[in-house]
Order: sequence, then structure tokens, then C-alpha cells
Amino acid sequence: MKYKLLAASILATLSTSATSATYQLSELGTLEDAKYSYVTDVSESGHIIGFANGLYNLPIDTSYIDFTENLIENSYDNTEAAFELSDKEITFTLDDIENNDAVLTNADAHTFMVSFLSSISTNFEYQKLSSLVGIKYNDTQITEQPLFDVASVDYDGLTRSTTNLFNAVTEDGVTVGWGSAPYDKVSFTPDGEDDAETWFTHEFIERGIVISADGSVSVELEPEFNEYGGTSRANDIVKTNSGYTVVGNMSTSIPDDRQDNIDDNCDNEDEPTSVCINLLNSNITRGLFNKRAVKWELDESLNITSVEELGMALTPDEGEAEDDAFTSTALAVNSNGTIVGSSNTRYYKNDDTILTMPVYFKDGAVVDFINQEDDWQSGKSIAINDNDVITGYATKRIEGTLRNKFFYHDIATGSTVFPTDYFSSSSSYGNDINNQGYIVGEGEVGVSDSSRLKEAFIYKIGEDKITNLNDLLPCYDTDGETDYAYTMVEATAINENNEIFGTATKTVEKLDSLGGVVTDINGEIEYESIAIAVKLTPIANGEVESCAPVEAEAYERNSASFPWYTLLLLPLVGLRRVFRF
Repeated sequence: MKYKLLAASILATLSTSATSATYQLSELGTLEDAKYSYVTDVSESGHIIGFANGLYNLPIDTSYIDFTENLIENSYDNTEAAFELSDKEITFTLDDIENNDAVLTNADAHTFMVSFLSSISTNFEYQKLSSLVGIKYNDTQITEQPLFDVASVDYDGLTRSTTNLFNAVTEDGVTVGWGSAPYDKVSFTPDGEDDAETWFTHEFIERGIVISADGSVSVELEPEFNEYGGTSRANDIVKTNSGYTVVGNMSTSIPDDRQDNIDDNCDNEDEPTSVCINLLNSNITRGLFNKRAVKWELDESLNITSVEELGMALTPDEGEAEDDAFTSTALAVNSNGTIVGSSNTRYYKNDDTILTMPVYFKDGAVVDFINQEDDWQSGKSIAINDNDVITGYATKRIEGTLRNKFFYHDIATGSTVFPTDYFSSSSSYGNDINNQGYIVGEGEVGVSDSSRLKEAFIYKIGEDKITNLNDLLPCYDTDGETDYAYTMVEATAINENNEIFGTATKTVEKLDSLGGVVTDINGEIEYESIAIAVKLTPIANGEVESCAPVEAEAYERNSASFPWYTLLLLPLVGLRRVFRF
């Protein structure tokens, strides 16, 4: 949808308190072939980017599979048993998949194969699938922006084997993100074997990328240390007078002990070397590579003109540096060039214990500003405004469990504030902050069936109270009787007009993995909750509606009354936060 500037009267309305205005929610839409949509970043000039998840018709390559292997036969038997428990009859056989193209026509068969391949993601003798794609929102349509994926040689379309995180956009539409290399199907003969086997390998685990506004030019941010492909991520970008500043992190070396792991295991005899590297990197807690926060400078034509490592909040001891990997990362940069992110640092009680804490990078220093003596044990700085005020979250043990709490930190004064959120043991996250001091994010509103449920909030610096964004939306649909269809679960971005972008849930007809409508055993249409990207626009002179008596509202917040279907969306929201770190 088109970005529009709001009238000055709306800004005046918002100048005193966010609760003095209601918001109008509008959907940004989703990719035609995907179930879910999200926003990751918005520029003041109206460029909106995000990602889609839950692709329909994911391509399945069955040509290499031996359908008599125990692995797939056992999976089929378990699926058949699950059908029986649901009083349903399974509609396909393994032979149908192998010989009758069932994955193209039978949604149950397609779902089975997607589930089977997903369950063995660390087995590189089987196809790799990814349902996460970068997208651009514009006036008339939503378009996919491939990062590293390429056309498949085995089936029509892209390989759909790559990670795609589309993170940030400038005022003129230049974007950054990071992703993995596409997987190739290769023949490999293990040492001592006579017959070649099919394996799936790729060139690198992750790589940052910069993409021009029209998508025609892309620049890979290859790490300076690129053994075994190396790693890099691009998390944020700003326009400068001479071009662009991009921040993220990249691999700088491999510790001696991790190199020993590689030398001992990755001999290209039992499995391809790239497979071994992938498995080691994912199985070792701090990974294989030393990584450092980095700033790339690019000119107007997207040529890289300089690369600067930003350091860490600790200096590894000589022996310590050989033992394990150390990491710092840059997550955001403002127009002043101040950069925020996270870094390994030392626990104040024990130098041998390594933590990851929120930091900022400024004037050549890496500043770890959260007071560990208050029991904070980890966290991230996620966003910074042009007044050098940071927001993010830090983690401490509350009521016996580690919980995240959002904060803001003013670099000029050195003060850090953890505002009051939904309740004492609620985990909360600050995702974005504008220059007026409004912070948006999400926090847990309670517990239902052992799951902790989240709703989006807005907070104004100086007011020790967050406002649930759902309280600023209508109580009812247009008919005045039906409950409002949307629940805001995550607020990702806020611009200088106090327009908020994020994720809401709503209930729709359930679609299967081929995009067809799902019915139950009685032929009745089933329904499901989906995540959709939305924009909240403040309404001038609006009034907050009273949806329930005060007693009922208090009970909802304390007892966590919440639509049951939002439980299904909990694994989906927060992806921007998870993958950017």
C-alpha cells in the first residue's frame, strides 16, 4: 500500500501521549504463494520490506530417494497411525509419491514429504527446503526479492533451499539482508564404498548482501576470512552523503581448537567437507568462526570502498583465543554513525564465563553498558534513534526463570531504564525507536496451556507505562457486534509520523500445503490463524474505546485471556529478532 504523510494535527494529538489516539489497522498483504507475511523495516520515504513464510507448493525432488529405506518407511508408518487416531484414512502411499507424482496433486502426500524433509534437516543425503523469502511491499503488488537462490536444475522455479533474511531499507530503496547459498545435488562416493551416493552441499553457510533499489544490482559482502566459505551478515543500512553505510558482522578467523575439530572430522572421506563444516558449526555452541561487528562503506554505485572491524567488549587472552570462537555483531546504525548490537564480554564475577551483552560502537570504543551486578546475564541492542537513544532487551532470572526485559539507554547521559511492562515475569522486547522517543515492541501478556502469549506495545520515554496496541484498536468489526478480527502480536517499526508496522493475527479458511481449502471428516471448512503484515495509522482526535468493564480488562491481563488460535503463531513471530542476531 502507498505510504502517505499524516496531517500535522495527528502529530499534535500524539505529542502528549500515545493513548490519546486510536489507530486504524490496514493489511499490507502477502505474497500470493505464501501463507504468512511480516514487516522487517520501513523507511521514512515509504519503502517497506519484510518476508513471507509458509510457501505453498514447495518443490519436492523424489528422483534420488530410495523409498524402501527404513527412514522414510518409518515416517510413513507414523503418519498413517496419526491419520487413524484422527479417524481419517490416509490418501496416498509411498508408491504413489515415487511413481504417480502424488506430491503434485495430493496435498496430504505433499505435506508428508515437506514434514519428512524438515524433520531430517541435518541429514544432507536429502533435499533441503526453506519456506522463508524476502519481499517488498509496494503500491500495487508484493514482490519476492531473491537473495541467493537460483533456478533449480531439477524442477521449475527456484531451488527453495536458501535462508533469506531481508533486514533493512534506505530512503532511496537500497536494501540489505543475509542468506545461505543454494544447495546443489552432487554425487559423492564415501571412502571404502563402490557406489556413489546423492548428497546436498552448498558453498557457504551465510553471506551478507546489498541490493539496489530496482533489484538489478546485488553486491555480496564476502568476508575477509573466507575459508570454508566464511560467514557475513548485513543487518542495517543508512544513506550517507557519499553512498551507504552497512553494518553487520563477518568471520575473521577460526580458533585453533575449532580448526582441530575440522582437521579431525572433515576429511572428505565419509561425507563431503561442506556437510561436515555445516554440522560442526551448528553443533558447537559458539560456532566455528570468530566473528566481529563490521561496518562497510559503499559508494553511490554500491562499490565497497572500505571495511572496518568494530571490535569486541573483551580482549581474548592469548590461550583463550585459541580455544573457542568469540563474536560481536552490529544490528543497527543511525544517521550520526553510532552503531549498536551485541558482543561477547566477561561475567563480572568470573572472567572465565563469557556472556553476550548489549553494546554500542562509538568513536572506536565498544561500550558494554548494562549493569551485570543487577543480575543481567545477556541481551541485545536492537535499534537506535538519531538522538543516540538505544532500545533492545536484556535477560535476567525472574521467579526462577530467565526472562527478557526491554530497555532504553541514553548514550549522552549514560542512563539505562527498564520500564514497567505487562507484569513482573513477562518477557518483553524493544524493537524500534523513533526520534520522538516512542518505542514499539512486544511482551508476554500471560500464560495459557503452558504457552506464554505475546501482544504488541507502544511506549513513550518518560512515561513508566507501556500501552497495549490492541487497546488502541476498535473493539468490534464494522457491524458493531463481531469481535475485532485482528490481534497485534508484534510491533516491528515506527516512523516519525508514529505509524506502526508489525504483525497481527487473524482467522481465515485453512489452506493445505498446495494452497487448497481444508475440510474436516464431515466436509466442513476448517479455519486457522495466520500472521499478516499490517500498518497502524493514528486517527486524529480518536478516542480509546472501552471494550470491557475495568474488572474484566484487569482479569484479561492477569489471567492471560487470549484467543486460543494465537498459540499457533508463536513460533512465527519474532523471526526478525531471532535471525538478525
